[in-house]
Amino acid sequence: MGGADWRSYRGMDKRRLSEARLQAHYAVQWLARTARAYIQPQPDDGHTSLLWDRQLDGLTTQALPDGTRLSLQFAGLTLALHGGDGPAQSLSLHKQNDAQARQWLGAQLAARGFAAHLLDAASPYEMPSYAIAAGAAYDAVGCADALQELAAWYGDAELLLSGVQRQMLEQRRTVSPVCCWPHHFDIATLITLPTHASGMTGYVGAGLSPGDHYYDEPYYYVSVYPRPDAAALPRLPALGHWHTHEFTAAVATAQRIMAAKDQMSETDAYLRGSVAIAIQLLS
Repeated sequence: MGGADWRSYRGMDKRRLSEARLQAHYAVQWLARTARAYIQPQPDDGHTSLLWDRQLDGLTTQALPDGTRLSLQFAGLTLALHGGDGPAQSLSLHKQNDAQARQWLGAQLAARGFAAHLLDAASPYEMPSYAIAAGAAYDAVGCADALQELAAWYGDAELLLSGVQRQMLEQRRTVSPVCCWPHHFDIATLITLPTHASGMTGYVGAGLSPGDHYYDEPYYYVSVYPRPDAAALPRLPALGHWHTHEFTAAVATAQRIMAAKDQMSETDAYLRGSVAIAIQLLS
């Protein structure tokens, strides 16, 4: 893990960051639609999981049957098709609505031999209420600084979570790749392990949420399932606190991370320490 790759956070009004989060969350659904339409289904919808591309500063789908990948660069909310037999094509969603995005993407995919109508399948989950769902256009320019801040959170999370994943592999644990899930828009890795309860499988999820109805700001989490006894939860590393409403997780909010003297090392220590505690709780 290289400190040169870490981007410190400037901090900004939560409303602006929430606006950028919602716009990016809606934009990334075009990657999810494409994955659901053309990639062979995998257990737990793994075919729809997305990968962070550090050079692009955005997310990409897994490869379609012809090798094509669809990406979303956060700055400019730019969709782009890479690889396959055709030349790279891109579209900034700024001042575009979803109907226009559908028209562009359908035409590009049809030119590559894909059935464009498959993009129109209903989503298996509900999205947060937002004006884009009612036909409003994206505004990448108005959210430019917040989108850059959001990209920094995702890039830093991929850096730290990849370190956690490597540590788990070194310990010979079963751990997933670091992926972004388009439903909740979180980027995470999942550790699977047996528990002391007979016949139960335990899960420790380490990830970053860009914000949601629990916390209106980015936050890291280390979730534990099955849920341990809330009364017996141990003390967490600095930055972390226990969240016990509807799910149990060690949480570190953006507010606490931005106040840290060394954002990268303290966040990394929180993540690794919380993962160790979670594993101990289950085993």
